[in-house]
Amino acid sequence: MGRLVESLILIEHRSRCFPLPTPSANGNCLTKRTTAKDLDQGLLDLYDDYAHGRLTRRDYVKRLTAFAVGGLTVETLEQTLAPNYALAEQVSADDPRIKTETIEYASPQGGGTIKGLLARPATGESFPAVVVIHENRGLNPYVADVARRLAVDGFLALAPDALSPLGGYPGNDDDGRAMQAKRDRTEMLEDFIAAAKLLDTHELSTGKVGAVGFCFGGGIVNQLAVRIPDVLDAGVPFYGRQPEATDVSKIKTPLLIQNAGLDRRILAGAPAFEKALAENGVPFEAHVYEDVNHGFHNDTTPRYDEPAAKLAWTRTIAWFKKYLA
Repeated sequence: MGRLVESLILIEHRSRCFPLPTPSANGNCLTKRTTAKDLDQGLLDLYDDYAHGRLTRRDYVKRLTAFAVGGLTVETLEQTLAPNYALAEQVSADDPRIKTETIEYASPQGGGTIKGLLARPATGESFPAVVVIHENRGLNPYVADVARRLAVDGFLALAPDALSPLGGYPGNDDDGRAMQAKRDRTEMLEDFIAAAKLLDTHELSTGKVGAVGFCFGGGIVNQLAVRIPDVLDAGVPFYGRQPEATDVSKIKTPLLIQNAGLDRRILAGAPAFEKALAENGVPFEAHVYEDVNHGFHNDTTPRYDEPAAKLAWTRTIAWFKKYLA
C-alpha cells in the first residue's frame, strides 16, 4: 500500500484548478491527472466492482476505509476514482470541424422515444455511420466526446441515451448507473438496434453502418452483430460481454475486439468467443492491451491508459475506414 501513500499529493491535487496563462478549451485551469500507476490495484478493482453494480455504495465506502491510510480520507479516495469530466473533452461541441445536434428517434420495441447526440463533419453530403454505445450509466460527457471524435474523423456518429425514457443522463454517473439498472436490458438492446437502422437509411449516411461501445456498450455491439448482421457492417466492442455460444453462428459482421489485460472477468470468455468466430469464418481481430484496466479508454478516470487508448482508437478508426468504405 506504499504506492498509494506516496500518491497522496497527486490525489489531493486531482480536483484542483491550476491557473493557465492562456485559457484552454476546458477553461483557464489545468487539472492534474492521477493514473492507475499511482494507485494500488486492489483499489482499482474495488472501484470496478462498484462501477459494475457488484457492490452497493455502502459496501464500497466501507471497503474504501482499508485504503484510507497515511492521511488519506475516504472522501478523497472517492473523488480520485470518480470520473473527472474536465479531463475528457478532446473535441468541443462548437468545434468548427463538426456539426452536432440532439435528435429523437422512435424505438417502438424499446423505450419508445430515444434522444441522442448526432455528430457529423462540417462539410460533405454523406458519411459512413457509427452508433456510439455508452457504458452502464447513460450518455455521459465522455461518450458524447467519443461521438464528436468520430465526426472529426469523417463519420456520421449517433450516440443514443438509453436513459431517455427515464429523463436522460442525470449529470453524474452514480445516479446514471442507478437509473440504467432500472431499465429492461432487452428493451435497451432494441433502442440501439433502432439507432443502427436509423443510420442505415439516414439522408446523411452512405448506408454503411458500424458500432463502437464500451463496457455495457461493448456487449451491445456484440449483440447487434448477432441480431442485425444485415445492417451492421463493422463492430468494435471495447471490453464487452461476449454473446451466448449458441448465437455466435449468427454473426457475419467483422469485429475488432479490444480488451484489457487486467480485466479477468471479460478475458475469461474471450478464448471461446474468438475460437467460435474463427470456426464460423467471421473476419475479426482481437487485441489485449497488457497491464491496463477495464475502462482504459475512458479518459475521465485513473483507469485511463493513454498509450493503450490511443493505439486502440487508431485501430478503431482504421477498422471503420476499411469496412465502412
